[in-house]
Amino acid sequence: MPLNKLELQNLRHLIFSHETATNKLETYAQQCADPQIKQMFQQSAQSAKATKQKLMSFLH
Repeated sequence: MPLNKLELQNLRHLIFSHETATNKLETYAQQCADPQIKQMFQQSAQSAKATKQKLMSFLH
């Protein structure tokens, strides 16, 4: 069943939000000196990226 206009708009917003979160978390990880916090940022970035990919699958 195709997405309606509002659903598509909301999906695009969620995808963009997860892309932004991924970029920010990766930047934070690069700048972090504490290995545990760095790992936390990296894992969070991976999670946001995976969620973005899952959301993008709904566009196909």
